[in-house]
Amino acid sequence: MGALLSRQTVRDGLTAAALLCCALALVCWPRETSQAVRDGLELCCNVIVPALFPFFVLTSLVISLGFAGYLGRLLSPVMGPLFHLPGSCAAVLALGFIGGYPVGARAALTLYQSGQCSKTQCERLLSFCNNSGPAFILGVVGAGVFADSRVGLLLCATHAAASLLVGLLFRFYRWDGKGGGEARVSPIAAERFTVAFTGAVKGAMTSVLNICAFVVTFTVLLQLLMRSGLMAALAGLLARLFAPLGLTDLWAQRLLTGALELSSGVASLTGEGSLGGRAAMAAFLLGWAGVSVHCQVLSFLGESGLNVRTYIGGKFLHAAFSAALTALLFRVFPLEETVSAYLTDQVTAIAGTDFATALSWSVAAAWLVFLGFFLSALYASARPGRHPRRA
Repeated sequence: MGALLSRQTVRDGLTAAALLCCALALVCWPRETSQAVRDGLELCCNVIVPALFPFFVLTSLVISLGFAGYLGRLLSPVMGPLFHLPGSCAAVLALGFIGGYPVGARAALTLYQSGQCSKTQCERLLSFCNNSGPAFILGVVGAGVFADSRVGLLLCATHAAASLLVGLLFRFYRWDGKGGGEARVSPIAAERFTVAFTGAVKGAMTSVLNICAFVVTFTVLLQLLMRSGLMAALAGLLARLFAPLGLTDLWAQRLLTGALELSSGVASLTGEGSLGGRAAMAAFLLGWAGVSVHCQVLSFLGESGLNVRTYIGGKFLHAAFSAALTALLFRVFPLEETVSAYLTDQVTAIAGTDFATALSWSVAAAWLVFLGFFLSALYASARPGRHPRRA
C-alpha cells in the first residue's frame, strides 16, 4: 500500500478524485455550504478579527521596538537553563499564552526573522509557544461547554503545565550538551516607531485575512463531511479499531471533529459522557489545536526554512500531556456534574458577543501586556551593563 501511494500518478489521481467529490458535494448541498460560509465569516467577524488583530500588532511592536531584546537580558537566566533558549523568547512565550492560537507561532517567526534567535532555537520554541488563550479556555470551554468555571481553571492549568513540559523535553532538540552549534545572536537595532507601527498594522491585517480564509474553508469542509456521512463512517472505523480501549462511535466522532477544527470539537462535548472523560477529551483537543490552526501556522512559516516537524510533534505531545494531567487531576479532585440548564444561557451569551465588545476586551488585554513589556524593558535598560548590543 505504501509503495502504491508513493507513486506520483496515484497521488495525483487520489487528489483529483477528492477534488471532484468536493465539487459534487458543493453542488448537492448548496444551501448548507452557503450557511457554513456565513457561519465561518460570522466567527471571523465576532471572534477571530477582534481577538487576534490587536495581539498581532502588539507582537510586531514588542519585537521591532526592541522590547524583546531588553526583556531577553532580564530573563536569560531563566530561559537558558530551562529551555536552552535566549531570554528574548520569553516575550514570545508570554504572547502565546495570552493571545492564543496562532499568536505564539507568528511571534516566534517574527523573532527569528529579526535575528534575535537562531533557526534551531526558533524550531525549539515553536514546539511549545503556540497555545490557547485563557479567554477561550475559561469562557468558551469552561463556562460555555461545561458550565463550570472550575473545569475551565483546571483545563487552563493543565494546558499551561503541559506546554512547559513539552518545552522542557525539546530543550534537548539539537543540543550537544555544551551549547555548540547554537548561534550567538544579538538583538538588532530597534526600528523607529512610525516604521514599526505601519509595518505591524499591515502585517497583522495580512495574517488575520489568512487565518479567516482557513477558518471559513474548514467550516465548509466540516459541514460537507457531516452531510455526506463520511465523518460518521470514519468515526465508526476508528471506533472499531480502538474498541478494546472503550472508544465508541460518539467519542470517535468528537475526536475527529476536534482534530480538524477545535471549536466544533469542543462544542460537541456538551452531550453524554462523564465529566472527567469529556474534560480529558477537551484537554487533548486544546493541546492539539486542530488541523485548521496548523494550516494557519504553516501559512506563516511558508518559505522560512524552519522544520515544521518540531511544531507538529510538540502539539501532539502537548495534547497527550494535557489529557493525562487532566485525567489525573480529576481523580485527585473529583468535580460534580453541573446544572445543564445553565449551559444554554452561557453558550447563548458567548455566541451573542458583538464585535465592539470583543474588540474592546482584546485591545485592553493587548495594551496591558504591552505595558508589562514596556515596564520590563525600562527596568532592564536601567540596570548597569544591561543595554542590548546593536548589530
